[in-house]
Amino acid sequence: MDSFIAYFSGNPPSGPLAIARAVGVAAVGGAILLFGGCSHKAPPPPPAAIVLAAPVHHEAGGSDGLRYPVEAAARYTTTMSFRVAGKLTDRRVRLGDVVRKGQVVAQLDAIDAQRQAASAQASLDAAEHRLTYAKQQLDRDRAQAAQNLIAANQLEQTEDAYAAAAAAREQASAQNTVTHNALEYNTLLAEHDGYITSENADTGQVVTAGQAVYGLAWSGDVDVNMDTAAGDLGRVKVGQTASVSFTALPGRRFEARVREMSPAADPQSRTYRVKLTLLAPADAVRLGMTGDAVLDPAVSDAAHAPLFRVPATALFHQGKDPAVWVIQGNESVLELRRVVVSSYGERAVTISGGLKDGEQIVLAGVHTVFAGQKVTPQAPLFARDAETAATASAQ
Repeated sequence: MDSFIAYFSGNPPSGPLAIARAVGVAAVGGAILLFGGCSHKAPPPPPAAIVLAAPVHHEAGGSDGLRYPVEAAARYTTTMSFRVAGKLTDRRVRLGDVVRKGQVVAQLDAIDAQRQAASAQASLDAAEHRLTYAKQQLDRDRAQAAQNLIAANQLEQTEDAYAAAAAAREQASAQNTVTHNALEYNTLLAEHDGYITSENADTGQVVTAGQAVYGLAWSGDVDVNMDTAAGDLGRVKVGQTASVSFTALPGRRFEARVREMSPAADPQSRTYRVKLTLLAPADAVRLGMTGDAVLDPAVSDAAHAPLFRVPATALFHQGKDPAVWVIQGNESVLELRRVVVSSYGERAVTISGGLKDGEQIVLAGVHTVFAGQKVTPQAPLFARDAETAATASAQ
């Protein structure tokens, strides 16, 4: 070591042996310095990542209700049309008018029908006159035949003439009824109380038998129509209750019941039409109003696992299966867990399996974390604001 110090201090040793000794000492010193520099401490672990997280809780009752947009509609609607062809000469109601049963709503040109009815009535009068004459003749011939004053074949001819006159009278009577009915068919009557929902023919137009003139929505029962996704059909049953609200009637809710479910999907939307009936319809509910319906959980849903509604941003995947990041233990380590999604919404999804009440899950940024990562849960601002408001209101 003295030789090493002397060499580097400016007093190099003399002699071959001293020089070799100094070189060896220098090599050993360099190695010591080299290995001494590599023995620094390892860097500290990275801090835990901050993630937005919140505990999940199932709603009371163990299941949530389905929510779908709805539209108010009349239970029964009919197309009003004439039963005979003719020229439309008078329309007495317009779109949106209220009509009563038996009210005249439109009229055809009935001149030809009136003449036909008059002709049929005249034929009936003539047939009745011939029948009366045949009956009188039959009575006379029978009286004479009883006294053997006429031949038997003459009585038979009289009886045949009477039978023909009676049949002609029946034929004329039937024809008279048909023509009078045709005359009445030139007048269009409302068959039910209701509202005019459409106008399909104009005054002066020649219409055919059965051609639509008006659309009529019956008064009384009001239906609420909604289109249900195929994945939710198992949660909808006939007789299931629901709560309906309309945008035009804020603050008011109406009780309804599922009345009918379509057995086939709509060919365009691939949804199934479900009809609900308002249990206590009000005059304020007008046809065509839109709103929302929340179906109460069906009885079969009560036995199912609790449902959790989580934001759509919390959903990730594990292979082909949906999954969420669950924060485990006191060390807040992430675990990717598969879940069962029962329904997808616009902003939230409903999970029916894979979660437990009170577990914390990551709400956003699910593609930036990894399994086993330590995190620091951070509640969303809106959640803390809601909690603060609830505490203030309780005090």
